[in-house]
Amino acid sequence: MGAKRFVKEQLKMLLQHTMLPAAYRLGALRRVQKGLVVFADAHHDSIPFSMKKMYARIKKEDRCKIKVMCTDFQKMSFLSLFVWLVRFMLLYARAEYVFICDNFLPVSSCKKRSSTKVVQLWHSGGLFKKSGYDTPYSVPEYYKGNVFANYDLLTVSAKCCVPVFERMMRQPPGVVRATGISRSDVLLSKRYIRLCRERFFEKYPEARGRKIVLYAPTFRGSADDPGLCGDDDVTAAFENDKRYFLVKKLHPHYENKHPGSISCDIPCERLLPVADLLITDFSSVLFDYCLYEKPFVIFAPDYDSYVREVGFYKEPRSFPTTVVRDACDLLQAAENELYHRKKEELSEFKRFHMGMCDGDSTDRILKTIGLI
Repeated sequence: MGAKRFVKEQLKMLLQHTMLPAAYRLGALRRVQKGLVVFADAHHDSIPFSMKKMYARIKKEDRCKIKVMCTDFQKMSFLSLFVWLVRFMLLYARAEYVFICDNFLPVSSCKKRSSTKVVQLWHSGGLFKKSGYDTPYSVPEYYKGNVFANYDLLTVSAKCCVPVFERMMRQPPGVVRATGISRSDVLLSKRYIRLCRERFFEKYPEARGRKIVLYAPTFRGSADDPGLCGDDDVTAAFENDKRYFLVKKLHPHYENKHPGSISCDIPCERLLPVADLLITDFSSVLFDYCLYEKPFVIFAPDYDSYVREVGFYKEPRSFPTTVVRDACDLLQAAENELYHRKKEELSEFKRFHMGMCDGDSTDRILKTIGLI
């Protein structure tokens, strides 16, 4: 780890273990406010897609008062971040419910009141690459405390995810529940699917009548210095074949650090209902996409090194797809998946990884925590 990042991590620890608990104790001098619901995120300046359905649903509850605390920590100075965090902790101490959908250290910074419920609407489904405490790099060894502490409910997409998430996030029994994930309700909406298709073809009328190939890889390295692997190969494979219309959607970390990169400006979740084929590597976007039971290809030139350095919960070669390492095989793999993959194999894959995502996950989550 570089000196700059080490200093940054040490400052995080100082905030996490001293300043934030002090702010929480100050806020806790007041009673918990019944009906106060906080939506918080450290990676977006507005409500992220993973919480939009839940946000819209709770707005219908008259007894609830919603506060939104969403910002991108990467864009903030230390002083502005400190002020924002103090504001959040004061609110956290009085909230009845707090919803998050990604790593969010402030909720784990101190012991919270039992009358405040923290709900982790995890932003992806299924089981793929290792994460959390199952990897040597996600949580630094010198970091004290559980970065996933204080969760009352962690929602996952299927029963197969429960024991894995309990281990990787060090959760006690009963916290991780296979309720389905809230974001999947949007993706399964017939109106949403129709609007996504209409708006895509308005923007790209030349795509009509062609097979739409969506390339959506994850990033390599760290969020501070993200990289790509195989991007040029995908372009070369499809750019001169008029049967296909290639759309690239790069990971937000990569887009933010490389603003000149060629990436579609339509959000990834709006491209999934439109695509005929997904090409990805180790991105969890695969599980959102599998809700549509459509074919996909895993393209990873660095597959072997990724296995050694990161590892998987489920080996990709067991998925109903072709795993491609060599760019020369990419076009043939795409054709095989589009025209020869059995539908029932994709249906079984969806059932295993996203089996509780049936369009009613949001209400199921709210009933689980007693909000409706």
